[in-house]
Amino acid sequence: MEPKINKVLVPIDFSDYSKSSLKYAVNFAKHFNASLILVYVIEPVIYPPDFSMGQIAIPTPGLEMDKRAVEELDKLAEQEIPSSLPVKKIIKTGKPFVEIIETAAEEDVDLIIIATHGHSGVEHILFGSTAEKVVRKAPCPVLTLREPAKGFQFKEEMKK
Repeated sequence: MEPKINKVLVPIDFSDYSKSSLKYAVNFAKHFNASLILVYVIEPVIYPPDFSMGQIAIPTPGLEMDKRAVEELDKLAEQEIPSSLPVKKIIKTGKPFVEIIETAAEEDVDLIIIATHGHSGVEHILFGSTAEKVVRKAPCPVLTLREPAKGFQFKEEMKK
């Protein structure tokens, strides 16, 4: 039995990696006749003013940041997603992997397509990978993409 893919979640952080995964997801969604859900997570800035107090999350200047995120997400969607493809845009605040997993559950998505940023060594040990945490805890299958990925040659005519 062929799996039915109706909704594809694509986490966006505006990096080249996530833009590439969006291009891949657009072609994927067209093939399966699925809709796309884009999620962008605003991460609160953490300031450790005094180590005895631990770390304190200071929310980013809310409204202004949200407004800019909406504009950027709209612009990216307009550039990369054909109007024939249904798309929903979601902006959340929190830890990216937690919000991505929650969004997948809330929206009942069938697949998450996420870019890996290819961190290695010390950077990976210190920060881990959002994609890795999503893979481990997601309520649905996760397709991870790293550059250069097979099938990543996008021709201009495929966008139409």
